[in-house]
Amino acid sequence: MTFGNNSPILLCSASDDYVIIWNVEVCQKTVSQGNIAAGTIIGTLLGQVVHLSFCLSDDKVAACAGATTYILSTKKKQTISTLTGHLGPVTSAEFCPWNEDILVTTSEDRTFKVWDLNTETLFYQSFVLSASPLLSALFIEENEQIIMGSSDGQVWCFSLHIGFSCQLVTKIDLHKSEQRLQGGAAEKSPEVDISKPVLKMASFASFNGDTDGEKRDMCWLYVGCTDGLYVVNLDTSELVAVLHFTDNPDLSIAMAGSWVFCGKGMKSMLFLVSSLFTPCVGLLEFCLDDAERIQAGSQGFSIFPSSSPLLESPLNAELKKEVNHLKKKGGIKEQPLVFNSKVKSSGYTSSPRKLLFSPIISAEKGQSSRKTKKKGLLLKDYPEDIAPPTVLRAHLSITNKPVYCIQYSGDGKQILCGLGDNSVLLYKSSLTGNPAVYTGHDKPVNSVSWSLNRQSWLSASHDQTLRLWSQDIPEPVVIMGKNMFSKHIKAAQFYYLDKFLLVASGDSLQLYLYHVDATHDDIKRYQQRSFVKLSSCFSTTSGTHITDLSAINDFFSYIVLACASNRSIQVFDMNIGKVAAELPDAHSKAIHCITQNKGSMFSTQAPDLYNLFLTSAVTDGVKLWDLRTLRCVRRYENHVNRCHSCSSAISPCGRFVACGSEDKCAYVYDVRSSSYLHKLQRHSETVLSLAFNPATPQLLTGTLDGKISLFDPTSGLCVSRQ
Repeated sequence: MTFGNNSPILLCSASDDYVIIWNVEVCQKTVSQGNIAAGTIIGTLLGQVVHLSFCLSDDKVAACAGATTYILSTKKKQTISTLTGHLGPVTSAEFCPWNEDILVTTSEDRTFKVWDLNTETLFYQSFVLSASPLLSALFIEENEQIIMGSSDGQVWCFSLHIGFSCQLVTKIDLHKSEQRLQGGAAEKSPEVDISKPVLKMASFASFNGDTDGEKRDMCWLYVGCTDGLYVVNLDTSELVAVLHFTDNPDLSIAMAGSWVFCGKGMKSMLFLVSSLFTPCVGLLEFCLDDAERIQAGSQGFSIFPSSSPLLESPLNAELKKEVNHLKKKGGIKEQPLVFNSKVKSSGYTSSPRKLLFSPIISAEKGQSSRKTKKKGLLLKDYPEDIAPPTVLRAHLSITNKPVYCIQYSGDGKQILCGLGDNSVLLYKSSLTGNPAVYTGHDKPVNSVSWSLNRQSWLSASHDQTLRLWSQDIPEPVVIMGKNMFSKHIKAAQFYYLDKFLLVASGDSLQLYLYHVDATHDDIKRYQQRSFVKLSSCFSTTSGTHITDLSAINDFFSYIVLACASNRSIQVFDMNIGKVAAELPDAHSKAIHCITQNKGSMFSTQAPDLYNLFLTSAVTDGVKLWDLRTLRCVRRYENHVNRCHSCSSAISPCGRFVACGSEDKCAYVYDVRSSSYLHKLQRHSETVLSLAFNPATPQLLTGTLDGKISLFDPTSGLCVSRQ
């Protein structure tokens, strides 16, 4: 049996002989008058009907019997379509809520089909999803997605594109998700492993407020199984609550036979569940406030400081005395014999000049100065409504070793590439001309970082050294050797408006003050005048090694995010100098990449968006986190990442997420949707690294075989060079 969706309320019932439509209000009046209620027969001798469903307008009914699905008309009282094609019995059929001519069917042959009822043809036929039969299906109109459930507790989420072709968004194993929710393998007696057949599903979207103008906050999926109710956050694909029948002694149901869901209000759902073996029905109510309270977790943070640094804060450390002492000491020894710093040649060796003076009259001084001033002050805004970069503009083969890291300078004019051949290349953003090559490391370069003023940059390597470079100088101004670090350097960057060097090595997070002096004496040219000094050192809570870190350098921020090898995310508050919060088991594997939404000087975002950050882990996709609530708000897992450390990035406008992949592609997601927008192909190997240009909508990718590719939103001629 199934109810209709409109008024008057219709009820459809099916048996081996008839399929009958009942008008509930008319039947009530007839019975109250002492007469026998009568319905309308719309189908005859269809066989054993196992599933019924109305379309949104109640004009059609889908009846599943054997391997055939019958489409019955409630007005014409006849069969209007017969759909065959499954190799096993059909278990469910659901109409698309935004297009009644689209129907999806599931079957015991472990596949589902999307039908066009106008032509009785297939739009899409899935592959075999599982070793167990598919039992249920659900459309989600808000996201234009379809959910499938199987008899072994597997749930698949597919997105429907134009033409109703399906694209896998995520897969959820209820058994494994329950183990993670309980903190690993539950300490229970090893009883018989009960499967979790997905009998019925329903979705519910919660909002930030009570008005219609508020935005959707989260999308919940309720899964009714034989052993209980499972509540899943569809945005993050995480199980947030489980209601087992055995955990409620007042409920006289041991195993469910069927479920019916109904939304009671904005914050609660009603469930009618029937027992499989006893004539018993139970009515349950689930409050969304409980699930949202679980999802909220502990108190969050803000990327923006709420007050000035404390007096004893590690961020107040200074290097003034050491710098002034060095300048004073060096000034006495190198005082020139004349008052000028440079002595002009007397000209005895130069050839005599015939023209002693030639005034410059072709350029106006005022106009030149005005042009320079105008060029330096005006910045072109980053376009906010432009499409993501998807068209290949340039393709370069720079080495036969991996491109481990890529970073644009703050103005978007230069690119640093850390390579597996122990070198660093400095390119123009257009990838034209020969790059500047910087060598000195003994092992592959795994991290590069620009300073805010774009005059210096860092390179860290597997050789356990960190080098600080200055513009137009081929040699590093500071070399931090192996004696300064006990373990490999996983990440290094400038921090706190270039005041500090932030280095992750082993289980420690180190802050260094530094001074750069690019001048040198020709006699003592190998003597470095630049130096660094360890300011503070912090350790992770459990002593596990840091795998990656991220911090804001474009503006003052006390927050530093670090990922540990125990799969946790640790939030360091540098104002007080300790770990302020820890998110355990953030991924199923250790996180290898963490990226914050840093924006750029060319774009403007809402302040709250700067609290978002990404984490990537092998075999566990990419998660989007909110620092204000310390919880995952979305998950992206269409790309392939099984063994390599593929990185991820957020566009300067905050609208797109890009991820590297092992299927020789880069994936571009809308930050608000878990399904990808574009799949950037034409790569020759695994895409390891990528970065967005902060000034223009461009995306640069680096591959495992040493090639870089530049994508932009507009079409044009692709340049390929070796």
